[in-house]
Parts: sequence; C-alpha cells; structure tokens
Amino acid sequence: MPVTHVYPDGPAPYFSFHALGRHGALLEQWQAIKNAASDALIAAGGTITHHHAVGRDHRFWYDRQRPELCAAALRGAKRELDPQGMLNPGVLNDP
Repeated sequence: MPVTHVYPDGPAPYFSFHALGRHGALLEQWQAIKNAASDALIAAGGTITHHHAVGRDHRFWYDRQRPELCAAALRGAKRELDPQGMLNPGVLNDP
C-alpha cells in the first residue's frame, strides 16, 4: 500500500483497484464500487476530505464531512476571488 503523507493521526494511503468490467456497463460498475468504497471508508472513521483530492467524484461524501462554516468560508472566498465562477465550478461548492 503506497503512503504519500504521514500525519500525527495516521498515514494517507492511496489505493488503486483493477478489474475486468462488463462492456456497456462500465460507468455503472465503477459508480457502485466507488459508492461502496467511500461509504466503507467513512464508516471506518476515515475521511474523503484530503487536502488535494476532493474532486467532483468525491463531492457527495465531502459534503457530508465538511462543516457548514467551512463551506460558507469557501463560498465567500470564491465569490470575492472568482466572481465569474470560472475556477473549478461545482468541485467544493455548488456554482
């Protein structure tokens, strides 16, 4: 298991999964695996809010873990620094 960061409360492991899929259903299969893995990670006390790896495909779980005050601060910064909403719309907050 590769570890790229170690923090006082534990390591930040990175995982890759490789498997054959059914053609015509690859996206649905990926989403089911992503949902199960992310739910299990959070249920075990992990976090999906790592400092550089949120992204759109993590957004559902990020919203569940991020405090509302943090979301409000990000919305304010985005409003002031990116008033046209050009930089990563919809990644950390709704556009």
